[in-house]
Amino acid sequence: MSSTIAPGTVKKSLSVHAAIGLLAGALLYIVSLTGTVAVLYQELQRVEQPDMPEMAAISSAAVQSGVEAVLASEAGKPPTTHLYVHLPVEALPRTTVTTDTQAVHLTQDGAIAGPEEIAWSDFLVNLHYTLNLPTLVGITIVGILGVMMLALALSGVVAHPRIFRDSFRLRARNGNGVGLADWHNRLSVWTLPFSVAIALTGALIGLASVTAYGIAVNDYDGDVEAVYSPIFGAEGEADMRPAAVPDVAGALDHMAREYPDVRVTYAIIHDPLTRGQHVQIVGEHERRLIFGEYYAFNADGQFEHVAGLSDGPLGQQAAASTYQLHFGSFGGLPVKLAYILFGIALTAVCATGIYIWLGKRRRRGIDEPRLRGAWHGLVVGTPVVLALTLAARLVFGNDLPFALIFWVLLLLAIIGAVSISRPKRGRQGVVSEIPA
Repeated sequence: MSSTIAPGTVKKSLSVHAAIGLLAGALLYIVSLTGTVAVLYQELQRVEQPDMPEMAAISSAAVQSGVEAVLASEAGKPPTTHLYVHLPVEALPRTTVTTDTQAVHLTQDGAIAGPEEIAWSDFLVNLHYTLNLPTLVGITIVGILGVMMLALALSGVVAHPRIFRDSFRLRARNGNGVGLADWHNRLSVWTLPFSVAIALTGALIGLASVTAYGIAVNDYDGDVEAVYSPIFGAEGEADMRPAAVPDVAGALDHMAREYPDVRVTYAIIHDPLTRGQHVQIVGEHERRLIFGEYYAFNADGQFEHVAGLSDGPLGQQAAASTYQLHFGSFGGLPVKLAYILFGIALTAVCATGIYIWLGKRRRRGIDEPRLRGAWHGLVVGTPVVLALTLAARLVFGNDLPFALIFWVLLLLAIIGAVSISRPKRGRQGVVSEIPA
């Protein structure tokens, strides 16, 4: 007994298969594009709020005053679990205090200058990190995309034995898409070290969260912080009885005196205004990829220990190096410009890869103009919609639902491109190539 599948069903199944491939490619494209723009995260914050106080440095006494003012302003609110002080750095010369409920800028003398309003910059980073989905779900998907990108980069090299030999060979553009394929292959070769580094670190960052969650559930009664403590240091025992504001100034003075070559970037208070509170100072080390070293202090500003990110086991140092390597936040402006250039090339590789794939399917007789139209809408629509949301932020303010606006406008752009997509007919009624 045999059965056959109707041709219409086969055609629909092929279209569904292609659509799934297109969706994966679309997410890779969005993540690559937003990651390229997010390299300028610090600079974009200054674009969003150009009138906030800026300074090359701030005194420890002024930081202490700012911390006290912010904690006093939260009287009557639920207690914050952490307080972060962002200290001035070259790319973002501002002092900002962030709690669980607010973020404010400080003046040079430690007074509150006004709220931090960087909703668009945060939307952009969340789009890159989680695709604006719930954190664990979104960051896991992005981590899987990192694995896919790594597999595509390495398999592309294996699949094209002459790819390095022909790394500067560009053939003429023609109806078979050879010119487009050459540009795709050349850009892939030129950006290969960058692509591998970005894909590998992206996969590590993305999948680390779900891995840590699984280990925590299985071995630590759901305590995720216990999983990370061997790398970044333990939180310490909680004691929620009330206490005075900790001596952050003392910790900063100790850093200036004992570690003058360390560039302090953050001061963090854990469980502020409780007896279990303690202070961590984060400091960058010159010529190192680690995002910083953690220096632990008690509430009286007395030094306790170093976490070991700068000189601990190699695995610990490697874990602390993934963030800067992924976002290009080391080496100053030249490195950022290089990441932007390579990021644009990587985004182009993602875009042209799908065009080549769709072109090959059409040459095999599987013509899907609406899928091609959808891809046109995504490739053109994503940067345009990002620009429109930024313009809306600058014109209408900080309180817009940027994620909703982005996804709605992008969906409309894709639907519009699909609706106007029609197969082009040749002289004898044969479907002809649409230039990519």
